[in-house]
Amino acid sequence: MKTSCYLMGISRSTYYSWQIKKDENKPRPRKRYSASHVLSETEKAFVIFLLLSEEYMDKTPYEIYFSELDRGNYHCSIRTMYRLLAKRELVVERRRGHRRMNYSKPELLANKPNQVWSWDITKLKGPQKWMFFYLYVILDIYSRYVVGWLIARRESAQLAKELIEVTCNRQGIETNQLTIHSDRGAPMKSNSVTQLMDTLNVTKSLSRPHVSNDNPYSESHFKTLKYRPDFPERFGSIQDARAICRKFFEWYNCEHYHSGLNYLTPYSVHYGESMKSIQQRQQTLSEAYRRFPERFRNGKPQVLGQPIEVWINPEKSGRKRKIK
Repeated sequence: MKTSCYLMGISRSTYYSWQIKKDENKPRPRKRYSASHVLSETEKAFVIFLLLSEEYMDKTPYEIYFSELDRGNYHCSIRTMYRLLAKRELVVERRRGHRRMNYSKPELLANKPNQVWSWDITKLKGPQKWMFFYLYVILDIYSRYVVGWLIARRESAQLAKELIEVTCNRQGIETNQLTIHSDRGAPMKSNSVTQLMDTLNVTKSLSRPHVSNDNPYSESHFKTLKYRPDFPERFGSIQDARAICRKFFEWYNCEHYHSGLNYLTPYSVHYGESMKSIQQRQQTLSEAYRRFPERFRNGKPQVLGQPIEVWINPEKSGRKRKIK
């Protein structure tokens, strides 16, 4: 072999490598795998029966495994339990009837102020780690006007109830006029808030669980708050937080040119003063067009007005915001 490889001009290791690859291409007979530790079909059926039993259908294989150990029973490993469930496509909700509620998608329309409010609670960092203040904000989705807010040391259904009641009285809400939308936090679902809304004849609307975009206006508002250049990393005290937030809400309501309102302020839209700004803008642009028509290649400019309707989850695509 050494002489043959020398005459061929190759090394013996190359020749042996070729032989190994050639042998690998040949089908190798496989012995049927069997071992004493493999569960029998009867044992597998019993483990599946145990996992799906009335007692254990609400528990994970880990809980079942250790619960059976406490009773002096060993059936198989936890990994084997998962493997048996996966083989039967049962690594899913095993609870009775897949007890999953079908939550309807909230579809809310506002075409004027005080028709639909959105409210939520966010945390503000306090002076120390793990210390927070809680900011409650009620927002009108049509005008984006903050109609009510408060800061407290805790998240409380009673405080939420008082804020909603005071805000409704301040805005002069009439019977069956208003819908208040929120996520599914504990204060939002509390009996005290529900009873108050029933008393005020206000419709209650809740987001679907784990769906973040069912309450987009409150989430967007909190982002505007926390991305402000002067928003502090931490607040020294609750009085400090109230002073800074009071300044922010005054700016947001009365000075902030909101992109969702075609750069009108929430105050002007909420209280019907936006037409004056729209007319002034149109007059200025018309005068500019008269003097410099060559600067407007698309013809006479037209100022867009305030929204006609605002949706939470519009019925059809493209109907989220219509403007005049």
